[in-house]
Order: sequence, then structure tokens, then C-alpha cells
Amino acid sequence: MNKNNLICDMETGVCGVPGEENTTGFQMLDFSKPKEKVDLYYVTDPICSHCWALEPQFRAFTELYADHLNVHTVMGGLLEKWDGFADRANGISGPADVASHWREVGEHSRMPIDGSLWHTDPVTSSFIPSRVFKTVQKYDPSLAPVFLRRAREELFAFNRNISDAGVLKEIVDGLGLDGDAIVKESETPEAQQLLQEDFRTAATLGARGFPTIVLVNKEQQGVKIVGARPLEAYEEALKQVLTEGAPKAADTPSLQTVLRKEKRLFSKEIEVLYNISQAEVDSFVASELPDGSFEIEKVLGETIFLLK
Repeated sequence: MNKNNLICDMETGVCGVPGEENTTGFQMLDFSKPKEKVDLYYVTDPICSHCWALEPQFRAFTELYADHLNVHTVMGGLLEKWDGFADRANGISGPADVASHWREVGEHSRMPIDGSLWHTDPVTSSFIPSRVFKTVQKYDPSLAPVFLRRAREELFAFNRNISDAGVLKEIVDGLGLDGDAIVKESETPEAQQLLQEDFRTAATLGARGFPTIVLVNKEQQGVKIVGARPLEAYEEALKQVLTEGAPKAADTPSLQTVLRKEKRLFSKEIEVLYNISQAEVDSFVASELPDGSFEIEKVLGETIFLLK
């Protein structure tokens, strides 16, 4: 700019060089630098109890570091059928053996798990809800993780069989989709082919147990974390794969925002996301949400918060 040739325009209120384009009024400027993103592959299964236990940490990680993550949820195929299935490490050879293992996971994680359905109405195959997940994903990718969350709530906390077509239709209807049509389509060979593609992805990632999270950067270098781990483990993994500096956590979203999106949150999820103790949860919720705007329920000794 030529400082010796400035004029001030009385009409626009701008001082500048004659002939230069001057913008008047408001103009939005973005000075933020593009953030490096990595691909996060979450290999999971609808009936994986340790994946349910991971919900608090996974939500916190993907909320706080959303600017750094492209999240891909991959079905892993835990249980095709009971004939010939055995998990000797956990002493599981039939449906009735699952209940005690699930209760142990629930007590340890404080993500409530009933599990008594394994004695009365066992899940016959995790491939069934997995195919529904893939079918929902086909029509609306944003609703697929919502379906997975609702299915897990029904299975673990509310003890409902998510290999049952009626239960699955109800869950899909609750997403605003046609549950009958989606479930019928999930029973086709095409839906099984979509599921097989996920299985191939899981194999390529070297995922042999669930949950497995793989972070891959632009140089195609990655870090694999197997099993449900503390939030700090995923933060450290992200730090390792970023090539352009340390990850920066975003501001934690308000509780009202998260509840509107998630429908319900368990106490443990609030504790991890907002880094507070169990004893602080009630007062925190009361301070964050308007009086009369939420409900409290109890499931297996754990507290659930829901917006009205």
C-alpha cells in the first residue's frame, strides 16, 4: 500500500488507496489452519460386551478429536451361529455360558449389562443385526452408528434379543426409517455381500478381536489398539500417527447437545466425557440442564439421563 496516496471516502467510511478494491460492511474471514485428519477404523460387533464397555471412552475420543478423525465403523462378525462356536478363553461353548461373562464385564465397566436373555431368549447370530447395520448405512450413513447404539442399549441394558426381526424393526422405525423394509432387505444376499466387505476390511486391518481400533495417517502408517482401553490410550495413539504436530482437543460439547443427539446417556458416559467423578454427576447434570427438562432412570444400579 502507498502510504503517501491515501484518501478517506465519506460515504463508505473507508480509508485506502484510490483504485484498490475496498470491501465495506461485514466479511467473514477464516484464519484457522487445515487440521490433519487420520482414518479411524472401529472394528466391532453389535453383541460385543467389551465394545459396549468402551462406549464412554469412544464417545469422548470421537467428540473431542472430531477435527482429526474420519471414523469408519466396520462389522467384524463375532457370532455367525452357535453350532460349532466356542470361546474357550472365556469358558463359552453355548448361550447360557455368556450370561456370567457379560455380568462381569458390566460390573467392571459400569455400563449396565443384564444378560439373562442368554438363558431365556438367546441371540442366535450377530450377523443378523450386523446386516441391518449395513443396510441402514447404505441408505443413510449418518444413521448407521445411531442404529448400532440403539441396538446395544436394547440388548445390554434392556435385555432384548436383537437377532429378533420384531425388535430390529422397532429400532429402525425409531430412526425414522421403514423398519419392515430395511429388515427384509437385510435378509438378502446383497446385504450379506455388504457384510462380507466389512469382514475383508477387518482382516486387512489385522483385527482378530473386538473392539479393535486402527488409526491410519496420510502416509499409510497406523497404530492398532485392541480391547477396551482408557481415553488416554486413544489420545496417545492419535499423537503417534499425526505427522503435523500434536492433536488438539475441541471444546467439550454441552450436555444438552450430546443428549439431544444420543437420546440417553449413562452416568459413566457423562463422567468420562466431562472428566468428573461419579459423585459429581447429579449436581453436574442439574447445573447443565434446565429444571424439568430431563428424566432419570435406574437400570441395574446405574443411572440413565434422558431429555424429555
